[in-house]
Amino acid sequence: MADNNKLRIGTRGSPLALTQTGHVVEKLKELHPILRGKGMTEMVVIKTTGDRVQNQLLASIGGKGLFTKELDEAMLRDEIDIAIHSMKDMPTFIPEGILLHAIMKREDPRDAFISNKAASFKDLPQGATLGTASLRRKAQILNQRPDLKVVPFRGNVDTRLRKLNDGEADATLLAYAGLKRLGKGDVATSAIEIEDLLPAVGQGILAATCREGDKRAHALLAPLGDAETVSAALAERAMLAVLDGSCQTPIGGFAQMNGTGNLVLRGNIARPDGAEIAEIEISGPVAEAEQLGKKAADQLLLKAAPSIIEAIKSDQSYIIRPHPEMESPENLTKNVNDNAEN
Repeated sequence: MADNNKLRIGTRGSPLALTQTGHVVEKLKELHPILRGKGMTEMVVIKTTGDRVQNQLLASIGGKGLFTKELDEAMLRDEIDIAIHSMKDMPTFIPEGILLHAIMKREDPRDAFISNKAASFKDLPQGATLGTASLRRKAQILNQRPDLKVVPFRGNVDTRLRKLNDGEADATLLAYAGLKRLGKGDVATSAIEIEDLLPAVGQGILAATCREGDKRAHALLAPLGDAETVSAALAERAMLAVLDGSCQTPIGGFAQMNGTGNLVLRGNIARPDGAEIAEIEISGPVAEAEQLGKKAADQLLLKAAPSIIEAIKSDQSYIIRPHPEMESPENLTKNVNDNAEN
């Protein structure tokens, strides 16, 4: 903690990251009057490797650790006190000395379909072009529309919308939560229901990290947590941790409470080309969220046809090739199933 008790909040510099972090800072001020004083909070913008490298797919240069490594390092050097992340962009591994402390109430977990050619991806013309850098979205869409041509789309929300308007694709997909937080929810042509496109693990959730042992940061962040979202995140991330330990593959996962008070978890893994997909749905007590996630992963691996696993292993574009700027990819890049930011 800084000597003057200023709370230093680390964030990436994209418009979405700054907007999301700004919302969290305002919530912290609302909860803690001591932070309302002049100079009591400071947003520290940290450019990550993932922000700098825009011409390669994440899965080919090191995955999601590219968007968290510099924030983690700044925290361990005591340059920031907390960091705000989109949970779907966080690796399942959290570095030693850092605590994933506040998991906030989930926004809309669905993906948004954006196009001026069709109302949904199901209505796109035969052979239309879909822009996305997400392995998960690509596999699930091609599973239902193998005729579509998928081209890489990276960059922040505005960049991808510009590419779409410039005619680089007939449609694109973005996280609906991000659009809503930016005040651009009306950009979406439609929201894709979870039954048609399973979200990324943690999609729609903001999370805050802090240093272990930083009692002040712990106390400030504690009220931000949402119990129901915490349970869902625990189940989803436990499933992902097991799956990522065995293969790098397009993975979808979403957990929510049902009417009886149990936690229902859906998950899937797919061939990179979408030709085959394995899906499961299980439920269990909220208190056993992590066990539920591990059980789901085990069932998925048993259910997945050998051809899915073999296709993943043989698809060289999905093997992690750490970017030179990543010093410790083995510790920070265990989750590569989706493109960061949106």
